[in-house]
Amino acid sequence: MKFLPLVTATMVSLSVASGAFAAGDGGGSSKASKKKCEKKGLVYDKKTKKCVEASRGMFDDDFIYVNARAMAYDGQFQHAINLLQLAENQDDPRVLNYLGFANRKLGRTAIAMEYYARALAIDPDYILARSYMGQGLVADGDMAGAKAQLAEIRDRGHADSWAYVMLENAIQTTVTY
Repeated sequence: MKFLPLVTATMVSLSVASGAFAAGDGGGSSKASKKKCEKKGLVYDKKTKKCVEASRGMFDDDFIYVNARAMAYDGQFQHAINLLQLAENQDDPRVLNYLGFANRKLGRTAIAMEYYARALAIDPDYILARSYMGQGLVADGDMAGAKAQLAEIRDRGHADSWAYVMLENAIQTTVTY
């Protein structure tokens, strides 16, 4: 498996470029707007046909989640957090997971772990939260904790999932996504 890091890095690059990070995230059929706003932190409002700064009550939670996830994958971590904080349901595991992801990417590991733990308390089978939590544990040097999350994903029947492969690769290489 010496080619695993290269293969998975290629998979990640292709996934980011195509927006195909939906595996296991519970995103349903909602998609981020195909229209990309030039100014970071804005979302495309189909009603007004303009890029706007979102405010509470302006969009439904699915729209907020999908667009915040796209911002996070685009490296706009603080903008993703700001958008996710507008969601009506702050106990949605998807919202909590991406609040964790964005905070982890900003170096706020302790805060990220709290969000992941809240997401998993609501939905213990949310394997993407387990993968991202495990990657945070890898970044903190807690390999035993990361391996425990990997085992949880496997034991829940998802050893062939993107979440499992990415966490397994992070444990092997200490490179997180």
